Order: sequence, then C-alpha cells, then structure tokens
Amino acid sequence: MSSTSTPSTFLKNILQNGIGRHICQLQRITLCFCKSHTGSNGMREYIEHHLLDFTRENPGIVVYLKPRRHRTARLQAEYLNGYFESFNTHNKDKDEISKWMELMRTRSGVQIKRIRKPWHTENPSIQGVWHSFANKSPSLNVTEFPDKELGKCFKSKMSATDYLLSLKEEISKEKTSQ
Repeated sequence: MSSTSTPSTFLKNILQNGIGRHICQLQRITLCFCKSHTGSNGMREYIEHHLLDFTRENPGIVVYLKPRRHRTARLQAEYLNGYFESFNTHNKDKDEISKWMELMRTRSGVQIKRIRKPWHTENPSIQGVWHSFANKSPSLNVTEFPDKELGKCFKSKMSATDYLLSLKEEISKEKTSQ
C-alpha cells in the first residue's frame, strides 16, 4: 500500500490520556471458542491457565467467555471510542493468544494510520517559529568566532556584592570627609 492511499492523521492523545491517570482504552473483550473442536485447544488452555491472572491484573476490562459449538476460536475487543476489533485464533497456542490479549489491552482503539508530523498544536503561534537567534543582533550572523567582544559577560544590573561594596566606599568617604 502506498503512502497516498494510506489514511494519515496528526499525532494526538486519546481522551487526554496520560495528562491525569492512565485510562485503559479496552472496554471489553470476548473469547469465543468451541468446547470440543481441536482448533480451539489453545484458547481453552489460555482460559484454564492465564485468564484469571489477566482479569486480576486488569479489573477495568470486562471479559466474556462465549462457548459456541462448531465455531472457530476468536478474540473480539471493544474499545471506549466504539472501535470493534476481531482476531481469529484458530490453531494458535496459549502463549500466542496471551500476546494478542496484551496487544489488544495496550492499544488505544484508534485505527493505525500514518502520522503526518511527529508534533501538533491546537494553538499555532502567530509570531513564527522560535530559534536561538530570534532576539539577537543580525551582526552575530557575520561575526568570526571566537570573538572577544561577544565572549564578555554582560552585567545588566549591579550584583548584591557590588552594591554592598559601593555602600562601604560611600560610608568610608563620608567618614574621611568629616
């Protein structure tokens, strides 16, 4: 698939997730399997050995078990934004099903799209892009470095030490003049 046919979007955060506490976007997951078919062996083993651990670690996710005769095994995930995803787990082992469960748990529920830019703002600046020479003299662009004049420390205000020393000198001058 080329980049012109792939949908693209700006980088965004789902429901401001991460600003406050993390909210798992997976709302419910349904494990569909057959009680007798050999293609559902991995799903049945996952349910026996790993499902209780998954539900204890993720109390915010509702897990449904849907045994159906002569149906293929699959995972169905529904996210908070309404996105519905289904994955066929026919003849998959329990470790692979565990990886798919973890992938569905960590997804945001947004369809995978190409990102246009790695940054985005809702309030773009009307002043333009800031850079390190934004408020500096244009003569800095044509100066040969190293330059002794530019290397000097600029003091805009008198430091507290200099102020106290000047007060001491004034007091000593007043004492000598008296």
